[in-house]
Amino acid sequence: MTRDGLARMLAPRTVAVIGASPSRGKAGNALMRSLAAFSGSVHPVHPTAQEVLGRGAYSDVRAVPERVDLALIAVPAAAVPGAVGACAAADVGGAIVHAGGFTETSAQGDALQRATAEAAARGDVRLLGPNTSGFIAPPIGLCATFVASTACVRPGPLAIIAQSGGVNHALAFAAEAEGLGVHLAVGLGNAADVGFADVLDHLSADDGVGVVALAIEGVADGRGLVDAVGRLVDRVPVVALKLGRTDVSEFARSHTGALTGSREVTRAALRQAGAVVVDDTTALIDAARVLSARRLAAKRSVGVGVVTGQAGPGLLLADALAVEGARMPTLPEPAQRRLRELLGELTYVRNPVDTGRPGPGFGDVLETVAAADEVDALAVYLLDEPEAIDARHVLGHADVPPLVLGTAGPPGDVIALRDALALAGVPVLPTPERAAAGVAALARDAEAAARRAVATDALVAPDTAGIVGPWDEVRAKELLALVGIATPDRAVCDTHDEILAAAARIGFPVVLKLVHSALTHKTEHGAVRLGIRTEREILDALAALDAVDVPSPGRYLVERMVSSGPELLIGAVRDAAFGPIVMLGTGGVDVEASADVTTRLAPVSLDEAACMLDELAAASRYRGHRGAPAVDDAALARAIAGVAGVLCARADVTELEINPLRVTTDGLVALDALVAPAR
Repeated sequence: MTRDGLARMLAPRTVAVIGASPSRGKAGNALMRSLAAFSGSVHPVHPTAQEVLGRGAYSDVRAVPERVDLALIAVPAAAVPGAVGACAAADVGGAIVHAGGFTETSAQGDALQRATAEAAARGDVRLLGPNTSGFIAPPIGLCATFVASTACVRPGPLAIIAQSGGVNHALAFAAEAEGLGVHLAVGLGNAADVGFADVLDHLSADDGVGVVALAIEGVADGRGLVDAVGRLVDRVPVVALKLGRTDVSEFARSHTGALTGSREVTRAALRQAGAVVVDDTTALIDAARVLSARRLAAKRSVGVGVVTGQAGPGLLLADALAVEGARMPTLPEPAQRRLRELLGELTYVRNPVDTGRPGPGFGDVLETVAAADEVDALAVYLLDEPEAIDARHVLGHADVPPLVLGTAGPPGDVIALRDALALAGVPVLPTPERAAAGVAALARDAEAAARRAVATDALVAPDTAGIVGPWDEVRAKELLALVGIATPDRAVCDTHDEILAAAARIGFPVVLKLVHSALTHKTEHGAVRLGIRTEREILDALAALDAVDVPSPGRYLVERMVSSGPELLIGAVRDAAFGPIVMLGTGGVDVEASADVTTRLAPVSLDEAACMLDELAAASRYRGHRGAPAVDDAALARAIAGVAGVLCARADVTELEINPLRVTTDGLVALDALVAPAR
């Protein structure tokens, strides 16, 4: 059987170096030296040299006497398309273009990159880069990179995919320092051909991979990325870091666009796909270490038991777990009684459990905590004190669920403990905070799996074809009515007399608005008057509304004044990378200032939509806070899924926003709505 080009590239038997050089300081020389430990065959390609570093050289890759799986191309950018064309003619499986000077530099470089990609496509050559240091595959001794020191990285279960070749190598070295071996580490560079989704799908068939770490800068094909994560994550856990905390895409003018920067959309999409999303490279490696050891079974809410040998570090551990959002359930009374028997009355045993100082009964303590139905994972902190406890024996053999150990001690002793416990599937991390983050990764992975398992419930797919623009508030609310979202009793009027009659019919107090497709945010233009209680107040309000400058005559909207309550925002927009997305946030006129939002890819299941409210920092405001009306969770989920469904069904709509969506004693009511047509 022949292997496809990507498999030949990433697990090659034969490698050619095009641009191999006998001169130190040249990239082609560094590449040759990096290949010294490769278990397959290596062929230098040089136009005139007979040999390079003791290996017979060929003037052209087409002259190599065996089929080449991987070509490392170390020639100037201008010569790259020709080199790739030669690879195509030689039936090379894949090529790495190490040189820069392509799309990342100029329009001329962009044209050069397109020519390179076209040459590769014509010959079915998979292309990594350009502008990448390459990749490493430690199990086969392959350093397909000019960074020869990566040869020190030990084999193991971790696969790394990073856009930056430098970040790729930095993460590989960080994993090595933490005792976590690497199976494959790929730097995508400009990703003219091979991207995240390609490598993720390649890894889905690789039994040597135990966990995947992603380091993402920008995303061009967001849906492709999350679909590939979704295909892999049931078999292999995925941990993801979105680089650039201050790097957001250009904001749209509307509320919704201004609240969905590229980083947060990417992070939300990855979480929805099942990845564990982290904030920095240390957390990336720690989460990968923990998830490579063991995974929890899928569960909607994971309970963490905390056991500590020293009270102070235990407080740090418990505090960090709370910050991470981990749930630490109170242990049942039978477990607490048993712990008092083991530890006496002076220690805290409700959870966390403070042993005072570890001793011979520490294993019994662990097993007692672990036996509680409420506990799914253990977070343990112990100073390395061999005279007090043999942590290798106790933690390596106790009958407990997955646990993470935080510890400190002499560096050499801690490394020996780490490596010994790794064989027993117990990850060891050096601080309480990092141990907490590791346990949180376990929990998030299990909770994401539980959400995915029920995310196939019915999606709200409204038939709204009968409602078309131009889109003012009246037309937008007609659209909402088809989705099942309530709006205030209203009347659309063209004259002042019609307004007076409508107000009398609806009943005071009323709201009076000027509606026009050009008035996207009426409050800013003074086109809204609230709490009108008399005909005299209507006439005064009309004088102000008639002074608002609009391109052509607008219509008037008279609505019943809705009772007070907390306000939400639901919005859906089309993201350049991810397509339709839906957002829930705190509502009102100051939404941009609060930026308290959570996001999902659309369409969204009712179950996934129901999770969104509790992700807001202000979630308690909508749970009957200080006597205010409490939100109907099921109705809110239907509204979120309905808005998402509209955007998915309507190519002529680029944005739909409800702000505010008020929580009242009678349910959710959309007070204002905006629809933006496709441009």
